[in-house]
Amino acid sequence: MRFMPQLGGLKMSLEQCESGTPPRICLIGAECTGKTVLAQQLAEMLGGVVVPEQLRDWCATHGRTPQAHEQAALMQAQIHIENQALALMDKGLSAMVFCDTAPLLTAIYSQQYFADSSLLAAAHAHHQRYALTLWLQPDLPWVPDGLQRDGQAVQAAVHQLLVQHLASHAPVVPVSGIGPERLQAARVALAALSPNSRQASQMTG
Repeated sequence: MRFMPQLGGLKMSLEQCESGTPPRICLIGAECTGKTVLAQQLAEMLGGVVVPEQLRDWCATHGRTPQAHEQAALMQAQIHIENQALALMDKGLSAMVFCDTAPLLTAIYSQQYFADSSLLAAAHAHHQRYALTLWLQPDLPWVPDGLQRDGQAVQAAVHQLLVQHLASHAPVVPVSGIGPERLQAARVALAALSPNSRQASQMTG
């Protein structure tokens, strides 16, 4: 499948999709759980765009991690690029929007690092728009990744916060396994996504 760059990092397949607002699929998990790789694999196999993680781009641009007062703008940037993807998808160029993390993870990072829960309400409200949340489990080998990864203790703490916050959302499907097993688990979850779930996500978009 061929891809072309769109919207500062979005990848758009050239296949056409059926009319209507495409479902948003959220991939969320603590650091080093394979969100980016899996999102790209699913978009290539099934047709779609990948909404990239803005934290990664932010750290690369600034050479550091965000401070407490910069978290709200970072969360809004994640929402903005997701909305850009949806606007482009409305032209009928693909079938799904695969979101490489969600605003909820930014809010959870604020809670974890800065004891700031002020972003959670807006993040939870936004999360209702996803047709499906693929919750990536911390079962992959740990790989350092520069500024973004602070160690397995932080990974475990963020995972526990996700346990707490994802409990109020549905459908949420845990995804685990190494390599092809992880990809297959995600594909099974997507195959089981009911038309009613898709319609509900479109109505709240």
